[in-house]
Amino acid sequence: MRVVCFRRELFVAQIFKVDENFDQSLFNGASCAFGVFDGVHKGHQFLIECAKQSAKASGGKSLVLTFDIDPDEVFRSDQLKKLMTNSDRIATLARTGVDGVVVFPFTTKFAASTPEEFLRKTFGDSVPAYLHVGFDFKFGARAKGTVDDLRFWGETNGTIIDAHGLKSEDGAPITATRIRMLLGEGDIVEANRLLGYPYYVGGRVEPGRGEGADMGFRTANLEIDKLMRVLGDGVYAAWTDVEGKRYKAAVNVGVPATFADRSHATCEVHLLDFDGDLYGRNIRVEFLHWLRPMKKFDDIDELIATVKGNIAWVRENL
Repeated sequence: MRVVCFRRELFVAQIFKVDENFDQSLFNGASCAFGVFDGVHKGHQFLIECAKQSAKASGGKSLVLTFDIDPDEVFRSDQLKKLMTNSDRIATLARTGVDGVVVFPFTTKFAASTPEEFLRKTFGDSVPAYLHVGFDFKFGARAKGTVDDLRFWGETNGTIIDAHGLKSEDGAPITATRIRMLLGEGDIVEANRLLGYPYYVGGRVEPGRGEGADMGFRTANLEIDKLMRVLGDGVYAAWTDVEGKRYKAAVNVGVPATFADRSHATCEVHLLDFDGDLYGRNIRVEFLHWLRPMKKFDDIDELIATVKGNIAWVRENL
């Protein structure tokens, strides 16, 4: 199946948080895409595009259904690495051109539901016209519910179930797990191709060690949450957004080997041609190229020469 990348829409859909006041009649006749959608990658984009197209054909609303957190945060948080924060994920889904995004609270009680209870709690008596999912969609306690169970429910209730194999041009599945592995290996170009946009991190600039300023290249330091540390250690070429203005940047990800005795995993961003104080300000870093691995330098002069070479590459090639 050919995967297409949707155009980034200016329209921002309404986000419905499911609580005691949520009206399930929103689902009547709708065309829905259901999933966690970590990263909102090209596979997810294709699934959402299918929901938009079937909604257009049937005259119903197009909806994305998702959870407020990644279920793996409940069941295996010690092993989990995420491509997006939950707030970024939901905000990105709202910009895919659908009519609405429905966000279910994921709790241990909800997770303990049987597949039948899961569907009843989710839709009540209001069922969609179409439900688009990945071919390996699982639901209910211990992930016992399968696409076949979903199809039986759909036949009983009048919902067409479309289960899609989300593959790239090379025939391999597009999954968040595959993209995380690519990022962990530093293959930022291939990861970005599957995402459909540059992988990014963001956050508030915190005080750093200070060595960069002493050596002539100040850095903006981001403390990345453990769950979000997907990218492999190394030096990258990137664009950095500071309050709407973009700057080329050389970025160090991970523990700098030369300063390992007084450092910890972080993200150090040197913005080219930036003059000012970034402490306390929010920035967003979009990664485009892997430049080199971490290296312990024999002396500061070698370190400075290498960093200057990295900065020169960024200036000339981005």
